[in-house]
Amino acid sequence: MDFFKIDSVFFTILGYAMSFLEFTAVIFGLLAVWLSARANIWSWPLGIINVTLAGVFYYQIQLYPDMFLQVFFFVTNLLGWWRWSHPEPGEEDKKKELRISRMDWRQFSVVFLIGIVGTGVMGALASRLHEWLPNLFSLPSAYPYTDSFILVMSITTTFLMVQKKVECWIIWIVIDVVATYLYFIKGAMFFSVEYFIFTILASIGLWHWAREYRSYT
Repeated sequence: MDFFKIDSVFFTILGYAMSFLEFTAVIFGLLAVWLSARANIWSWPLGIINVTLAGVFYYQIQLYPDMFLQVFFFVTNLLGWWRWSHPEPGEEDKKKELRISRMDWRQFSVVFLIGIVGTGVMGALASRLHEWLPNLFSLPSAYPYTDSFILVMSITTTFLMVQKKVECWIIWIVIDVVATYLYFIKGAMFFSVEYFIFTILASIGLWHWAREYRSYT
């Protein structure tokens, strides 16, 4: 049994063959997002495990932008872990960690617009990867623009999460809905279920972070 191969089946449910890799990546992802929704700093180290396993999985199902995204997430999980545990003077909450804060709607609109433009650029690049690097990417990228939307918007909102901005959860909800659909039509059923649950957790995160922010005043 090769743990890192998607054809190494852990169990079969409703006719779907669940690999060891997919199952483990999803479990760590759910734990990490649940802790994030609770503003718990341990979400970051669990997230490091999740993105490492997910990157290997995405490569094998030709979701290349998502694969690249996991490399970014690996770095930002380290960054977020440091940022939350080492706030600047005056930024601390009661646990001596970074306080939750907000951004105004003009800033939020600019961030979202940049993400949309970035999606178009990345989608165009992803659709040509198999032509430019055939030895590395033997098959065309599956759904390059939808996948690129997930990549670009995830990068955008991860920086907001590192800074503990309430609005990060609004973008995460949009991303999770799109990802739920994408993984479903790609056949990655457990990842689709994971992102459906992520949508619920992101809604909880938005409510929890907004409530904690209001408690500061």
